Amino acid sequence: MVETLVTDIPDDLQDRIRKVLNLACDQERTLATAESCTGGLVASLFTDVQGSSHAFERGYVVYTDQAKTDMLGVPSDLLDQEGAVSRPVALAMAEGALAASSAHAVFSVTGFAGPAGDAEEGLVHFACSVRGRGTVHREEHFGPIGRSGVRLACMRVAVEMFEEALK
Repeated sequence: MVETLVTDIPDDLQDRIRKVLNLACDQERTLATAESCTGGLVASLFTDVQGSSHAFERGYVVYTDQAKTDMLGVPSDLLDQEGAVSRPVALAMAEGALAASSAHAVFSVTGFAGPAGDAEEGLVHFACSVRGRGTVHREEHFGPIGRSGVRLACMRVAVEMFEEALK
């Protein structure tokens, strides 16, 4: 059975995305994403806003471990030891994307958006790396709210972390 995709983005979230992009433009800052479980959805939302090219630099979709290694330089031994859904990998994704870009701030996300065997459904690790300020981590346990519910919750966290990065 195929679950429906996130198609209806709440107005309040769309407004917050516009505000973050306007703030980034006002500060002449750029943003980037490194996404696993959201599959580029955060980047898509940030590029849906007309004029966002001034604020959104790039997005990496790194769904597999190999992509995380190839595109972001996440060490394969780190993935083997910690697992893709972990604090160290979220941090490495954000820091790798920051190093590979000229963005001011990078948001990364890795998690279990749906049932994943023995793993905790809705467990998601986030990181935000800001040039010259370091990297912060956030862990959420959204629970069994479905794939689209987890992805929507991840978008809200992305906006919050970018808001903090631009303060």
